[in-house]
Amino acid sequence: MSTSVAGIIAAIIIYLGGMLYIGYRFSKRTETVGEFYLGGRKLGPLAAAMSAEASDMSSWLLMGLPGVAYLTGIADAAWTAIGLAVGTYLNWLIVAKRLRLYTAKVEAITVPEFFSRRYRDEKKILTLIAALIIVVFFVPYTASGFAACGKLFSTLFNADYHVAMIISAVVIIAYTAMGGFMAVSITDLIQSIVMTIALVVILFFGIQSAGGMDAVMNNAKSLAGYLSLTQIHDMASGKAVPYTALTILSTTAWGLGYFGMPHILLRFMAIEDENKLAISRRVGTIWVIISMSVSVFIGIVGYAASANGAVPMLSGSDSETIIVRFASLLAENGLLAALIAGVVLAGILASTMSTADSQLLTASSAVSRDLLQGVLGYEMDAKKTLLVSRLTLMGVALVSVFFAWDSTSSVFRIVSFAWAGFGASFGPVVLLALFWKRSNLWGALAGMLSGGAMIFIWKFLVRPMGGALDIYELLPAFLIALAVNVVVSLATPAPSKEIVREFESV
Repeated sequence: MSTSVAGIIAAIIIYLGGMLYIGYRFSKRTETVGEFYLGGRKLGPLAAAMSAEASDMSSWLLMGLPGVAYLTGIADAAWTAIGLAVGTYLNWLIVAKRLRLYTAKVEAITVPEFFSRRYRDEKKILTLIAALIIVVFFVPYTASGFAACGKLFSTLFNADYHVAMIISAVVIIAYTAMGGFMAVSITDLIQSIVMTIALVVILFFGIQSAGGMDAVMNNAKSLAGYLSLTQIHDMASGKAVPYTALTILSTTAWGLGYFGMPHILLRFMAIEDENKLAISRRVGTIWVIISMSVSVFIGIVGYAASANGAVPMLSGSDSETIIVRFASLLAENGLLAALIAGVVLAGILASTMSTADSQLLTASSAVSRDLLQGVLGYEMDAKKTLLVSRLTLMGVALVSVFFAWDSTSSVFRIVSFAWAGFGASFGPVVLLALFWKRSNLWGALAGMLSGGAMIFIWKFLVRPMGGALDIYELLPAFLIALAVNVVVSLATPAPSKEIVREFESV
């Protein structure tokens, strides 16, 4: 075994061992289902901010985003990042505090449970539909994380993709199942730090490998449309392709997804002191802006390094491995450099694990807490509930492994679809539930169903028609779901005085 490989493996083993240890430690403190799924609402402002953003960014930050910038230039990646930065800030500003207060008021510890208790849904119809939506969209989302881990190790060590993907999944499942929400949140905090280190190290090393900043900028300027915000570079033809105002609007619509992300909303619900949310908002927003900016620029640097011959020229989904290529190159410079490269690769693992663990936990709660107990009324004591929750988590993970089996799938495309699904299904319902007292059960139900359905309709039937209809499915689906929610709420009986009083008290 070479020195470079040994150093990388040592760093990654230490990192994975640390994550498992955290899960083990918190398993001793997790005794109730409330602690397993929401940490007993004891999350501090820094942990809330960084765990929310780390779980949000996923492998998309260190693989998908630089891969897009590498292939087409800054326009597509930058407008996506701008939309996400604005969405991050607004979600913390207008949703976080009110959701924390409202969920505490109705004693809800999951998002589907909040919907049903907010609207006095005695038949648990909202809980059922919301839980099913979580499972439908979180399985492919979690699969994208497992796939990213498989790509990482297969690219780096020339290992079998499926073996690498399964090993990664086992580690994530282990510490999530043991420690629950607090283990996930604390590991996410640590993972955000590792991700930051990875971005900084690769940025400077990549610039050096490309021949310096002047070489990077000269290469980018030589590519038609590469540095434009209104054009993208077509690698096949070498020409610039217009990036229209409609496409910009479509791309920035990524920010709408934040209002409906269950794993992010759970952080708002779990924070210990809602009066410290301003700290979380500032920390989270600043980190998101800086990390995405660096990630986009790494894609630009990567293309320059390929042009310089430092790393191979990449195409298609292979562009998502640019940071892995840089790490492999860095590891060739001795043991210390190999250890640092291992930390960088652990950063990619961190970005993947920090999202996958949150998604597994949320999907598990949807099945065990919302479906089994909430809808089917299956009564269990605390110990049995915890056991079922952990077994459900493992079951969801196994299905995700099945969906991740295709090694050619694009992380960016999978995340894009799942993100749209949650944004359109839950986003309008969350906003109207928190800020419009006239909204009612039937409006929320109709909005949720229409949002989820429109994601599939627009993605597979409308968008392929092209032209003005070729826009990201989240935007039309979100607007349609919002309109349906309002129209149906106004067309059906107003909520009871009890519900209105509770709304006003919050």
